Order: sequence, then structure tokens, then C-alpha cells
Amino acid sequence: MRLLSRTRPDSLHDTLVWQCASLLLSYPDQDRLDIGEELLAHLDGDAADLLRHTAAALKAGDPMRLAADYVDTFDLRRRATMYLTYWTAGDTRNRGAAMLEFAAAYRAAGVEPPRAEAPDYLPVVLEFAATIDPVAGRRLLVDYRVSIDVLRLALIDADSRYAHAVTAVCQTLPAATTEVAQRAQRLTQTGPPAEAVGLQPFTLTVPPRRTEGGG
Repeated sequence: MRLLSRTRPDSLHDTLVWQCASLLLSYPDQDRLDIGEELLAHLDGDAADLLRHTAAALKAGDPMRLAADYVDTFDLRRRATMYLTYWTAGDTRNRGAAMLEFAAAYRAAGVEPPRAEAPDYLPVVLEFAATIDPVAGRRLLVDYRVSIDVLRLALIDADSRYAHAVTAVCQTLPAATTEVAQRAQRLTQTGPPAEAVGLQPFTLTVPPRRTEGGG
């Protein structure tokens, strides 16, 4: 899988990539998949090809197995978590403050933080960037590029159908510097900062993840 980048962002292209990736990286749902495929009709290039790869793999999968795979991939493997502050702050006092930065960005753009999911959850951040404030959303994605790269590497190592969608997101961001790449590699080996302090759950989200049997 190649990681390509453009020197000048294409806002419309990028917002379509972010919205499509948000849908494909959310809990498997046929309606979301259908909307994602509609968006893909308006995209071309490498990012579109990567997103189509994930979409096709999801479309061909059995719904029950897709749901189980999603939980196994993102909920049972810390290395593949989509909570971006986990890799920069771990379970430390700093993590609560980091998540508040996401909530503050949402409020500054005129929307309330989500309630069914944490504000640093990647599909939420992508939807915010795609539909609310592309500038603030891009800034959050760039600021947490290391976390996104750790996720991408974990999904590639697991040969996950979702790796292509995360790689597509990376293509909308500036090329990773050597420092960022080295930090991502180091975090995959050592894990995030550790300081268990009994943080209270931060339950502020944009589309809420469905539970099995949920509507």
C-alpha cells in the first residue's frame, strides 16, 4: 500500500474522502455503505481506489461476520484503537485535556460535541471535517497524524479490510515527516504513555456506533 500526498489540498476532494472514510470506518451498516458508494461515484484517483477496496470488501462480507470482525479489530485490539488521544496521552491526566480540545473545536465551529462517542473517535473527527469545518477538521487530523499512522500500520499488519480506508485519509494530509514516521513506529512497539489515574469516561459524538441488535 502506497502513502501518497499532494502538496496542495483539494478541499472538495478531501471532504468527500473524509466523509466516505467516516462511513466505512463506522460500525458496519448497509445504509452507511450505500451512502459511501454514492460518494465514491464522485471521486477518482488513488484515495478513491483505496476507499473502493474497503467498500467492496464490506459489501462482499456476511453482516454478522462483519460486525464480529469490527469489534475484534477496533474494540479488542488496543493497537488498532480509533481513539486518537490514546496514542498521544495514553491513560494519563493529559488525555482528558486532549479530548477537551476536540470538544472545544466542535463548539467553536458552532456544533455541540457528540454524545454517544468520544470526540477524538476517528469517524467522528472525519465527519466533522467533512461536513462542519474542513479547516478545523484538517488541523485536528494533522495534529494527530502520529495516531492515525499507528492505526494504519496496525491495520496493515493485521491485513485488515479497513487499512485501505485509513490510508486514503493519510493521502489527504501532508506527507509524514521522518520524525512522525519514527514516532509512529516507536509507539507500535512501546505503546502509549502509561499512568493509570482512573479517568472518568468522556462521553461526548457524530454518528453513534451501533450495537448489535440496535436500530
